[in-house]
Amino acid sequence: MADADHDPPRPAIVIHGGAGTLTRAMFTPERARAYHEGLRAALHAGTRVLIDGGSALDAVTAAVVALEDDPLFNAGRGAVFTADGRHELDAAIMDGASGRAGAVAGVTRVRHPVLAARTVMTRTDHVMIIGDAADRLAQAHGLECVDPSWFSTPARREQLEAARRAGGGATLDHDGPAAGENRRNHGGDSAGDNKFGTVGAVALDAAGHLAAATSTGGMTNKLPGRVGDSPLIGAGCYADDATLAASATGHGERFIEAVACHRAAAAIEFKGQSLAEATAEVIFRRLPLDRGRGGLIAIDRAGHIAMPFNTEGMYRGWQRVDGTAWTAIFDDDLCGEL
Repeated sequence: MADADHDPPRPAIVIHGGAGTLTRAMFTPERARAYHEGLRAALHAGTRVLIDGGSALDAVTAAVVALEDDPLFNAGRGAVFTADGRHELDAAIMDGASGRAGAVAGVTRVRHPVLAARTVMTRTDHVMIIGDAADRLAQAHGLECVDPSWFSTPARREQLEAARRAGGGATLDHDGPAAGENRRNHGGDSAGDNKFGTVGAVALDAAGHLAAATSTGGMTNKLPGRVGDSPLIGAGCYADDATLAASATGHGERFIEAVACHRAAAAIEFKGQSLAEATAEVIFRRLPLDRGRGGLIAIDRAGHIAMPFNTEGMYRGWQRVDGTAWTAIFDDDLCGEL
């Protein structure tokens, strides 16, 4: 194990694309390949930044932008629908070197919510801006805005309709009625069956700095105005050079109540736990107390990586600047030497 105080940083990036009730029966080889390709594309986007000597902040931004543009994931294009048939997107970003953070919630027009969150961090004195005001801020600073229909996909519309037919409330992508319905009707080979959760990235750069970013479309059939953990600093996104950078995915309300990402950082700082111990304590002990399901990715200042989750699977991957890109979906997938 590297000594964080003496060994040089081992630059790396780690990403996730959501966690949930994933089984191999839900995937054709082609569909699994598409997810691995999407994860690798995001890893490569972030790794290129690190290879060029860029910052961890720029690396996580690049990785999340790539995931927001991939309709396989519930962030940006391909975001889920609210109960009134709209898209409300949330994102956050945090710089472990400065402690600065930015977030947006309920945006409906900015193509890349993570860029809007970074604009809040770098161009204002605030941490979070919401709704139309956040869209206007993004546009005023030259970010690309789109018609809200750009975020829609047929699979997401079907998820909403399935939730309405079931008469239920808001559902996580991986637990929604569309999942069971699609498994029955399509043998697990439905686009709606295979689109899950939040996306996020954490990174360590050559200067030893950490950063984290998280972006999401939220929960299918959620009440308009609902905000989960993704844009809340300390809950779904957190970075501190002294401890870790972390990004979470799962049932947002439970991650908020647990202050999940900051709880892991505090366990390192105040209990002297390792990254693996601190993140495992949150995911396998604290969250289950409140029936919390999901996972998180994390990296510390020595380059140690953790990706714990208490669901059947989590879309995830990592890459060091001098190594192979590793991606995985299921709980028993090998993901390289961490």
